[in-house]
Amino acid sequence: MTESRAKAWGVTGLLMLLYTVNWADKAVYGLVAQPLADELGLSASQIGFISSAFFVTFTLGNLIAGLLNKWMALKWSLVILSIGWSVAMLPVVASATFTVLLLSRMMLGFLEGPTSPIVHTALYSWHPREKRGLPSACITACASIAKIAIAPALALVIASHGWRTGFVALAVVGLAWLVLWLPTWRPGPYGDEPAGQKATDAAPAEPAVPWARILLSRTFVGGALGGMTMYALVTAVLTWLPSYFELGLGYTRVEAGAMFGFPSIAGIVIMFLLSWTSDRMIARGVSSRKLRGVLPAAGLLVCGAATAVLPMIGAPALAVAVVSIGYAFGASGFPLLNAAVSEIVPPRQLAGTLGIFLALQSLGGVYGPFLTGWIVDRAATPAVGYAQAFQVLGVMVLVGGLAALLWVNPERDKARLRGIGVPAGSA
Repeated sequence: MTESRAKAWGVTGLLMLLYTVNWADKAVYGLVAQPLADELGLSASQIGFISSAFFVTFTLGNLIAGLLNKWMALKWSLVILSIGWSVAMLPVVASATFTVLLLSRMMLGFLEGPTSPIVHTALYSWHPREKRGLPSACITACASIAKIAIAPALALVIASHGWRTGFVALAVVGLAWLVLWLPTWRPGPYGDEPAGQKATDAAPAEPAVPWARILLSRTFVGGALGGMTMYALVTAVLTWLPSYFELGLGYTRVEAGAMFGFPSIAGIVIMFLLSWTSDRMIARGVSSRKLRGVLPAAGLLVCGAATAVLPMIGAPALAVAVVSIGYAFGASGFPLLNAAVSEIVPPRQLAGTLGIFLALQSLGGVYGPFLTGWIVDRAATPAVGYAQAFQVLGVMVLVGGLAALLWVNPERDKARLRGIGVPAGSA
């Protein structure tokens, strides 16, 4: 058992490394937004449009995760995707035009789309249902790790050697990950991997649930709405936070790149604390409704309230603190909502369900960055525009948090969909 748990956390670390590269590929666009705007003469709306176009194809890519999981072994799905990311980073290095930038980011979005559901499927195959909150937080934390550890280094490289070096460096790292992955991966005891791989004895042969029942369950709908509104804020931060710090609050470009990780530092602390506590309390019999429904919803409500008051704050340091703390509470809900959805479906439908769930969340990335750029272009000053944009997104997060609070109840929906463990008073 000890060896199995050690292997589980070793696999978790390997998946975290891949997912950190995935998020660094996204974060680099925010770091090069101003250099690109200067070199190509792009407006804020155009920068936001390209970022939103990335998330259009990213959403479509999420939807094919279930098909990939049926067509081939999980091991080779991630190999193909990782190679594809590296290839997609390079066209704009060779030919820096608006069209090439747009098409290459759209290609990258489509190839990165299936990654999260497939990575979570791989992760959950090594961790039992009652202990998935903390491992899921590890994967979600990769977004923060990319901004804390990778973004400042990329900011220095870009400032010293130009924005193209950031794209090339990430392409190389994506390929290097394969050296670790290829000889290491095998499915864990809690999954149900298709594509010709033999299921282990620990994976029960559970009948499939009609897709309409899964997608219309209140846990799925409430989690998707909460996640979508928060994802809009996350992608706006990813695209615009360095520009906000530089043009809106008056920090230098290097300072803005270094401070890019501030919300993520706060987020990673709160996320691990809540997820670790959630797993321990669920193992002791505390309601999943409270820990994977009410708790992430509360984080979304705190986040929405914090960002909604941003236009009322004049001091730059205080504005940075409010954005950071609000983001931290909201982002902490992602792993808990993912774990909630993983409870209500059979293992064989997990990749497809997460693919659709995360695709719906990703719709926030379609409107978040473009809406921010549109508001900034029409504001009196960049500082006013960014503050107003975050306020609008904060109000949306409040609505999503309320939906999650009212509807997410994994115990109730697991009982309804799978006939497992009908808990008293959970309906």
